Amino acid sequence: MPAPKKALRRSLTVTSAALTALALLSPTALAAPGPSASPSASPSATPPASMSTVGGARLGKPGTQVELAGGAPVLPKDVTARSWIVADAESGDVLAAHNAHWRLAPASTLKMLFADTLLPKWPKTTKHKVEVSDLAGIGAGSSLVGVKEEETYTVHDLWLGVFLRSGNDAVHVLSAMNGGVEQTVADMNAHAEELQALDTHAVSPDGYDMPGQVSSAYDLTLFARSGLQKKDFREYASTVRAKFPGETKKDKKGKTTRKPFEIQNTNRLLAGDYDVDVYPGIAGVKNGNTTNAGATFTGVAERDGRVLLVTVMNPAKDEHNEVYKETARLFDWGFKSAGKVRPVGQLVAPRSAAQGSPSAEASGEAGGTGKGAGGTKPVAGAPAADGSGGVGVAAGIAAGALVLLAGGAFLINRKWPLPDLVRRRTRP
Repeated sequence: MPAPKKALRRSLTVTSAALTALALLSPTALAAPGPSASPSASPSATPPASMSTVGGARLGKPGTQVELAGGAPVLPKDVTARSWIVADAESGDVLAAHNAHWRLAPASTLKMLFADTLLPKWPKTTKHKVEVSDLAGIGAGSSLVGVKEEETYTVHDLWLGVFLRSGNDAVHVLSAMNGGVEQTVADMNAHAEELQALDTHAVSPDGYDMPGQVSSAYDLTLFARSGLQKKDFREYASTVRAKFPGETKKDKKGKTTRKPFEIQNTNRLLAGDYDVDVYPGIAGVKNGNTTNAGATFTGVAERDGRVLLVTVMNPAKDEHNEVYKETARLFDWGFKSAGKVRPVGQLVAPRSAAQGSPSAEASGEAGGTGKGAGGTKPVAGAPAADGSGGVGVAAGIAAGALVLLAGGAFLINRKWPLPDLVRRRTRP
């Protein structure tokens, strides 16, 4: 079908009721997994003098790249990240960047590439019984969701574990289903090349620090933009909390039970924390933290019909949740600068799109039905049927609808828009 000339507009406003409800959650309940141990050496302290020029020559230069027009606000001065980027998710315009192509350890933000690569492979109802070998090779200190050997999980369960708890155990089980870690890493690297994410070299599918494993703020933003073309990816990335299957237990009478437990998203701009508010309009995407990478984060948010992607890698300022605070400042700047800055580069389309052959993934459909299972509460979801949705984003949001673009997902001039994420309507 002919590509649309405009992407559909969206409304992703997070309501004040949701903010209030999330503020009541305890910091302990929202604690993020700690950084993993690192087997590799620390990266250099300064960026290379020249870097990749994918997306434009200015993006290959070290330092901050921005071109302010009349009335544009100055960039926030308290952004200390080694690398960051602010881009328009629809047009692909890079509004500002700092060392955008610096190849750094990505931490669990690399799971965006993992998910974008593997999500289409199985319907979410597919079941898998975990073998001991599935959980082999998980790095010491890894973030885990609580997958148990000899237990059966659906693919939906496992993806919730990947997106919400950044579970390396869930990643390894899905990798085993895909033929193993080696095959999965090869698939990820091939997909990165297709996306023209040429700064990236994956060694471990979960983002755990490994020698030679690198990505960049530019590439992580490409992964987010590609993943957000997929309906399932958008749903998982926007889920604040969900139920995850527990361990099967047998009582004294021999009766077996398997009670689920709640998992919460460690993305602080989505779920909030004692020192970070839920960011208005946030709809994902993925956070990470390892010894080499420090804190990393890619987020997507909407305001007044504009959708921005922001990636922040390794803030130098050593404060709790600093990566989210710096991301929020860059989002604020990006929304205030709409139409007041000249782009300094572009987020490139995949090779197949650039060659005029839209990928099958552009439809936004991943494997499975895309329908949420019981216990899942996406940002756009209606309150839970049992009334427990009062503590969460769904508490302040009426039933929403996922709206996908009909037809091709690529704009003219090789620009790649973001299909509608989630339409949110506040309660009257």
